Amino acid sequence: MTEVNRITMNPQVCGGRPCLRGMRIRVKDVLDLLAEGASREAILTDYPYLEDAYITAALIYAAQQTDHFTLRVA
Repeated sequence: MTEVNRITMNPQVCGGRPCLRGMRIRVKDVLDLLAEGASREAILTDYPYLEDAYITAALIYAAQQTDHFTLRVA
């Protein structure tokens, strides 16, 4: 399984926002923790049901979301 397959979107879970598969933890929640300086180890300690691959999946998903063309209208 590729890591990004660990991210799902279901309109009935967290308002359709991207979540870690099978959980109600949003990609944004993981990114917020990392942005605040939490280490992977600290996140995994606080959320023992997570695997390191879920953190990687959240990062990959976020990176893919920012990789798009921007059209400039002159």
